[in-house]
Amino acid sequence: MKIELAESYGFCFGVKRAIKIAEENPGSATLGPLIHNNMEIARLKRDFNVSLVESLDDVKPGSATVIRTHGIPKNDLKELLAKNTKVIDATCPFVTKPQQIVEEMSQEGYDIVIFGDKNHPEIKGVMSYATGPVYAVLSIEDLEKIHLRERVAVIAQTTRKIEEYNKIVNWLVPRHKEVRVFNTICNATFENQDAAKELAKRADVMIVVGGKQSSNTKQLHSICKSFCPDSYHIESKDELQKEWFDGKKLCGVTAGASTPEWIIEEIIGKIREFKV
Repeated sequence: MKIELAESYGFCFGVKRAIKIAEENPGSATLGPLIHNNMEIARLKRDFNVSLVESLDDVKPGSATVIRTHGIPKNDLKELLAKNTKVIDATCPFVTKPQQIVEEMSQEGYDIVIFGDKNHPEIKGVMSYATGPVYAVLSIEDLEKIHLRERVAVIAQTTRKIEEYNKIVNWLVPRHKEVRVFNTICNATFENQDAAKELAKRADVMIVVGGKQSSNTKQLHSICKSFCPDSYHIESKDELQKEWFDGKKLCGVTAGASTPEWIIEEIIGKIREFKV
């Protein structure tokens, strides 16, 4: 069986930057998981003593606190600064941009629609920058349940599928006098999704590597499964099962934006050990 990596996969610019920031600040703590990958977070703790605090109450005054790639709500940042801590911002620039857009458009009187999961830390942070009505939606059905005024600004969670975002935009445009559309989906997301799709079309088994809580990895798995039914989302080599590869000729491998190269290499090595 041949094993082939997608043309574009794994660590994106924002994650590489955040990992570098954490490594350059040993002994610091991240407010929430820095990225959605438990194994990489464990490595940072082991090798650089970068710990994890889940809430503002756990932040010690005078300590160094790293803001996660997904960003944090505006009020949380104010509270953090009030604790007299050293704040190290590892928010991905592709996440900072929608925060700025939401704040500006909201101040100009637009209702804000965000195509994304309201429970995701990125969206919680972005929504906090609105000074007026703001809604997070995942479908047309969600849109039908809310009352929007004439002027609407719409953005997307950075890791969403462009095809799904277009459906939201196409529904809004004919129903409102003014719709401002901002393409806030990350370039790395586009590239990883396109590469995964092309590989999944040819593969008869796909392994999608990434944290179980990672939104962009879930999206990759969804795309792969639509073209290759035998697609599996795993976080580590221990989840691999030999029978997945029985009778297969081409195994495709891709990975989410929070997946380091060392985990991908471990997984490929384990697949090779199966000798299928």
